[in-house]
Amino acid sequence: MAVDRASVLRELHDLHGAVIWRYAVHLTRNPSTADDIVQETLLRAWKTPRILDQDPASVRSWLFTVARNLVIDDARSARHRHEVAVDQPPHPATADSTDGLFDTLLVAEALKALSEDHRNVIVRAYFGGQNTADLAAELGIAEGTVKSRLHYGLRA
Repeated sequence: MAVDRASVLRELHDLHGAVIWRYAVHLTRNPSTADDIVQETLLRAWKTPRILDQDPASVRSWLFTVARNLVIDDARSARHRHEVAVDQPPHPATADSTDGLFDTLLVAEALKALSEDHRNVIVRAYFGGQNTADLAAELGIAEGTVKSRLHYGLRA
């Protein structure tokens, strides 16, 4: 019997599914809601054995009535009444700056813990954008010393 009911349901879908879908789109103006309406309509036909026993051609008005009632029930539901469709969210998302703030505090604390020579080289190189050759010339030290202070300052 289950295979027979499945074939009858498949035949109902083939004969009426597209027409019911277009009707549901017309009523809801939403293709995905129409998909749900068609699915629920056919499920109700599956659960109503007397419908499956009738001639599939005479079932169309019953299917339209079920689809219409489903649309009405959805429109009357609390979910539908309390939801307002909008193109954009009411409050645009903003980036959380907490991580950046903590990073700034950690870097400031780390720089305070360094010696003056190491801090001076790191600040000028990373925040001032100077290369090791420019730093060496400006500070009057060897380029290898600048590299060494950068290395050990970053490790500290």
